[in-house]
Amino acid sequence: MGGEQVKGLTISQVAKQVGVNVETVRYYERLGLISKPPRTESGYRLFPHEVIGRIKFIKRAQELGFTLSEINKLLGLADSENFDCHEVRQFASQKLREIESKIRDLEKIKIVLQDLSSRCPGQGSISQCPIIETLSGEGGG
Repeated sequence: MGGEQVKGLTISQVAKQVGVNVETVRYYERLGLISKPPRTESGYRLFPHEVIGRIKFIKRAQELGFTLSEINKLLGLADSENFDCHEVRQFASQKLREIESKIRDLEKIKIVLQDLSSRCPGQGSISQCPIIETLSGEGGG
């Protein structure tokens, strides 16, 4: 297997280089985010070196809030010979609108929690706690 190592990377080498665990690499393979690599005679997967960049792309896209399904679509666009940057821009714009909506929702939640927290004296019986009363539907919030 000495010569085979030069032709590719084992799954553990890939995982280590991109900072994920081996199961994550297998999961990406199952989802079709990365191609199934050829196997050695002894059954080891040998990934091409290009898989490192692809997994880094996946991780960066996840950090930006894209789901694995969305990332799969992005990769499909990037892999397409008819690649159109306009489609990717529309995709990113849609994601931005979703994130802006989530931020608005989180701001509303923040205001409610600030109000609840300000009404709670932080002492006394739990049965008199305005936060518990509100969450139970018994309070005035």
